[in-house]
Amino acid sequence: MEERQEITVNAGDIARLAGVGRAAVSNWRRRHEDFPQPVGGTASSPLFSLPEVAVWLRANGKSFEVSLGDLVWQRMRTSADDLRLGELVGKAGAFLLFLHREPAAWRDHGMGSLARMEAVTADLPGSIDLRLDDQALLRLLTELAAERGPLDAFEFLFERYVEAHSRQLSVTRDDVAALMIRLVAPDKGAVLDPACGVGTLLLHADTPLGQEISETSALLTAVRVLLRGAQARIVAGDSLREDGLAGELADAVVCDPPFNERAWGYEELAGDPRWEYGLPPRGEPELAWVQHCLAHVRPGGLVAILMPTAAAGRRPGKRIRSNLLRAGALRAVVTLAPGGPDLWVLRRPDGARPPSRLLVIDAAEDLSVVEPAWRAYASDPEAEPSGESRTVRIIDLLDDEVDLTPARHRPQQGSLDFLREFTDALARFKETSATLSDATPALELLTERNDLPTTTVGELAKAGLITILQAPARMSADEGPLPVLTADDTAMGSSPSGRTVLDPALVMIMPGDVVASALGTVRLITQSGAALGPHLTLYRVDPQRLDSGFLAGFLRSADATRVHPGSSRLDVRRARVPMLPLSDQRRYGTAFRELFELEDRLRDTRALGETLIRLGFDGLVDGHLRPCDQGV
Repeated sequence: MEERQEITVNAGDIARLAGVGRAAVSNWRRRHEDFPQPVGGTASSPLFSLPEVAVWLRANGKSFEVSLGDLVWQRMRTSADDLRLGELVGKAGAFLLFLHREPAAWRDHGMGSLARMEAVTADLPGSIDLRLDDQALLRLLTELAAERGPLDAFEFLFERYVEAHSRQLSVTRDDVAALMIRLVAPDKGAVLDPACGVGTLLLHADTPLGQEISETSALLTAVRVLLRGAQARIVAGDSLREDGLAGELADAVVCDPPFNERAWGYEELAGDPRWEYGLPPRGEPELAWVQHCLAHVRPGGLVAILMPTAAAGRRPGKRIRSNLLRAGALRAVVTLAPGGPDLWVLRRPDGARPPSRLLVIDAAEDLSVVEPAWRAYASDPEAEPSGESRTVRIIDLLDDEVDLTPARHRPQQGSLDFLREFTDALARFKETSATLSDATPALELLTERNDLPTTTVGELAKAGLITILQAPARMSADEGPLPVLTADDTAMGSSPSGRTVLDPALVMIMPGDVVASALGTVRLITQSGAALGPHLTLYRVDPQRLDSGFLAGFLRSADATRVHPGSSRLDVRRARVPMLPLSDQRRYGTAFRELFELEDRLRDTRALGETLIRLGFDGLVDGHLRPCDQGV
């Protein structure tokens, strides 16, 4: 037990391990004098002894169980500060790779076998010293590898690391990464990612090649792909300035490069032979990455690269976009999400006649449309596709702007399709707008202001009328069976759009809960079955003492968001709520619920109106509609 007494946890760790929000941990510290005292850290971020916390939680009837994986992770958090944590995770990965490759050596010789580790893991990149001197941690890692297997053990630690550094790490969405590989990579062959980050794109490749400017990230990538048994080569360094794979040609290239990086080497790389389509402007580093990727793929090979939406139309990059089109190198531009990024698919010219058309796809609503549209285009670039994609004549794009933004080239609808969509939009708009006059709540106008005694949300929480819960700062996104209510869903009043995997640390929403974002958006929950998403806070009331609609209405009011002068952030603990009997609260709650419902109806009506307006403009312009004297 002595080796485990050194392990410490912060308030967020306690909340995750106990399956509660951070606010609950703050409440425990404030309301229970016997809660363990900090043993380190700072006043704003104290650290506690994990064994002491475990004893206290169990003594107070709290559900608490530390898995072996969490025990390893917390020891690592205790052993290294945030700046060195990634390096320590990489070292742990190197040891797990050694166990994966030499299980008999460790089983027979234990610590004595570590002399062979450097040779066994010689294909790991960078100059980081991979030795781990913490024998207790090595034993825990060995137990974790025996329990989960070396790969799953490392992925658990890696996910914890990403959660702890979510603001510093940019990770490509898993569904986008898988799509990129399916579009461009052959069944077998080498796939290069020259800005591989922590390796998300290369996990889907058969033979990964990668380069990453951060030695720590390059090490993490290498461990991830090598533990999967891939024949991989990952190098550390700046791909644009110091190409560690110069001269190598891959069968396909995928890339999620850093956006808007001005210090990319414009001056020293002005005469670089990679700029076959033009010198990238200083403010267009993404066009340098495009040409770097093309220089590293074999003739006829494909490139899938994520680009900022603005790169499709910015004036400084016009010449390079024009040259890519003329050469037949740029084949498709895909909108993946509102506001970006976009996906560019390119093919390195191989002497064959270039196509006369560019494929443009709007997949912001449904990524599944991309692959069939691309396959159809690849088989016959001159044919006109259907659905949310279309091909545009390249000669029509070579104007003063060379704007490749898919929204500018949305496919025109056939007359029957347009008639059906316009008629449906008009009917739904009329039906929805007609109900607005009946949706206003019955409110009495007072000649004098009705001043009420008030208390704060913080005091209500202390008295047990409200339980405040917060979602984990990060969760597995865009995968898994469980719906997630996101901050965007809360702001837009829409159904839960996120997805995640089951996790005891999640906060599940229930009817009657009040959810608020940091910017003051408030939503009264009416359905269960979803998890609370990041950056949201949940307020669960005691219905025998407090009405949830009453609380939601006062949090939604403008006064609640003006607690801090000059700030628009919702300071919930200081937000004031009137002190009223439950019967009066319910009357207020009914009125607030009616206002929330009216707000939702107005939002729906506006969305329908915007659709009707867009179709009206498009129909008048393309000849599907014409003005009439008496209206439609």
